[in-house]
Amino acid sequence: MTSLLDFPFSFGQKSSLLLIFFFHGIVYSFLLFRKGYIHNNTASKWLSLLLFLYAMYLVPYMLGYAGWYSDGSTLTIFSFKLFTVNILFFVPFMQVLLIGPVVYFYTKSLLNASFKISKNDYIHFIPAVLYGIYSLIIFVTDKLILDNYYFYADGRDKDLANWYQVVGLISMIFYLVLSLRYYSGYKKLIFEKVSYADTLLFKWIRNFMIAFLAILILRVVFFITNPEWGNFGSQFWHYIAFSFVFYYIAVTGYSNIIKQTTLRNENLKVINVFEDDISVKKTTSKSDSTEPNVLKWKDELSSLMIQKKLFENPRLTLSDVADELDTTTKTISSVVNSGFNMNFNDFVNHYRIEAVKDKLDKGEQTTSTLLGIALDCGFNSKATFNRAFKKSTDLSPKAYLDQLAKK
Repeated sequence: MTSLLDFPFSFGQKSSLLLIFFFHGIVYSFLLFRKGYIHNNTASKWLSLLLFLYAMYLVPYMLGYAGWYSDGSTLTIFSFKLFTVNILFFVPFMQVLLIGPVVYFYTKSLLNASFKISKNDYIHFIPAVLYGIYSLIIFVTDKLILDNYYFYADGRDKDLANWYQVVGLISMIFYLVLSLRYYSGYKKLIFEKVSYADTLLFKWIRNFMIAFLAILILRVVFFITNPEWGNFGSQFWHYIAFSFVFYYIAVTGYSNIIKQTTLRNENLKVINVFEDDISVKKTTSKSDSTEPNVLKWKDELSSLMIQKKLFENPRLTLSDVADELDTTTKTISSVVNSGFNMNFNDFVNHYRIEAVKDKLDKGEQTTSTLLGIALDCGFNSKATFNRAFKKSTDLSPKAYLDQLAKK
């Protein structure tokens, strides 16, 4: 009986390093899929698939450095035949035409909780399906019909063909652009609909896209600086660099799922910014079937914010204000944009900043902390307060206090 020690995997420096990253990628892929299944989290499932594809991307080189592609090598363990070089060549491990669409749909599902893939979305998978059919044709022709190498007469894995890798790179760049456009649209809408936009901007999705861009840049840089790119052994450093970025995506992406659970526990209002808000009363006496009277609504909106101090609600949304004025979100959004030349998030923060300044002018910082004052005025974090204060006054809160002390 063959022992584990006789298992024919050459644990060299290169194969072992890639094996470590491959193993961790598979583990995180499983953990994310499990989270997605338990919590019905679509984004987690898409990220799980992406990590699996990244792990598979390493397989040809990991196995190549381990000697699995050597001529005539037949691998056995416990007397069962596992793989031969003849089989490995025909397995399309590198699904570079599938990575881009998965990144795009992960982005959409992360930013849009109600996102579901539609029939029209399946068109994005056609290139990957065509490559799968191409791989199947190669296998049938070389192994079942000719029983001899025709497509593989050159002895090179088709996954590593320059045309396939270049087309894959173009595909990933295209879907990165689509993802960035989607995020840009989300960012604009979230600032228009809630007063706690910074909390929902998903710092992770921005970092994820930077990491994905880094993978593409590394690919181009190594291709340009390596004149022997086509040789198997000359690409090792590219795959090691890719592995580190891939590992970052795995670890940070998983921790983001944990953070999302924490945000839900904080009872932040979950709204879908890509859909019209239907929670607002539509049959009201103050119909907005025509363009709103901006001056009239400006006065009413300003009076409401000052008298009822709605800005003190750290979870304030556009629909909350619309309900208070017995109108629709469309009317309030139009008035805020055209009447105050602000988005809703900045509009509410303006009143919060003015309230903070009023408290500081009255000397309340002597009996309370600056953060405590900010929280009382509706801010939900120190970082958000600092950014909003600097944007409104061109001064940091500390600099503003220093100015007050000199008066």
